[in-house]
Amino acid sequence: MLNTLKKSKNLLAFSAGIDSTALFFILLEKNIPFDIALVNYNTRTQAKEEVKYAKKLALKYNKKCFIKNVYIKDSNFEKNARDIRYSFFEELIYKYSYSSLLTAHQLDDSFEWFLMQLSKGAGLSELLGFQASSSRKNYTLYKPLLHKSKQELKSFLDKNKIKYFIDNSNFDTKFTRNKMRHNFSNKFLKEYKNGVLKSFEYLNNDLNSLNINMQYIFKAKELELFKTNEDDNLNIRVIDRNLKKRGFLISKKQRDEIIKQRQLVISNKISICIKKTYIWICPYETNFMNKIFKEKCRILKIPSNIRAYIYKEDILDKLEILNQKTILINKDENS
Repeated sequence: MLNTLKKSKNLLAFSAGIDSTALFFILLEKNIPFDIALVNYNTRTQAKEEVKYAKKLALKYNKKCFIKNVYIKDSNFEKNARDIRYSFFEELIYKYSYSSLLTAHQLDDSFEWFLMQLSKGAGLSELLGFQASSSRKNYTLYKPLLHKSKQELKSFLDKNKIKYFIDNSNFDTKFTRNKMRHNFSNKFLKEYKNGVLKSFEYLNNDLNSLNINMQYIFKAKELELFKTNEDDNLNIRVIDRNLKKRGFLISKKQRDEIIKQRQLVISNKISICIKKTYIWICPYETNFMNKIFKEKCRILKIPSNIRAYIYKEDILDKLEILNQKTILINKDENS
């Protein structure tokens, strides 16, 4: 992976903690080009020192440093912080034409996620939510440290006398992730790290071996159609992968609701519909549509929550062509 990054324009999600600081210096060692971006949520006095450190490192090693200051008042801090963070990164990626976003997630993070999903009840794709690389809408997301434990990264920094910060909020067990870390995953990884690494490798190979076509069969602007599978678990995996590319992570509750309802709007932003032939996915719109357009949609059996986007983007003619081709194909198959 690191050799691949030498040829791309990279943005590193930086926090000045153990993980991102270690990745900063590993990238330097490997002569991989990158700039850094940091979000200051202004919840800790230490955050100001972390920002100063980020700027100091960027100046010393000739890196661009992007800082965003925010104040979150909503109750669901972790989710809102994540949404703000990735929105900021994607703005930078678009503005400065970065091709890759690098995050410093490591083995401990991956195992904590695994345990959290396991505790809720999850399938294989949800348990293995941390992938070394994944394609997004305009960039590729890389996690180069998934084979390294946090202790290994800390030892690397200590050995090389590299400064880093420790966020004390990571020890607050009122957060589920911290509770899982301190009560379960830390102890388990300390004794069985090699086995966990091998298991993740085997499970990911199994996941990749599943015969699922993730490629859309039709695309017009941000509308994508996929072939519907007979197994809804496979349909959800297709939807889940597509939404990740669009920057959305769906919960198990939302997955269950999609299967139950077959037609749903996610976070008032993405429309999804599972029909007999196609899975439809596009941005959610609520535009006015004239009667002629509605009637054409009815004839073409276009889902109701998809129509407004098609009307806004004026792409109905492309779907009419797809319909004509589908009819011809069906005739050929039945002849």
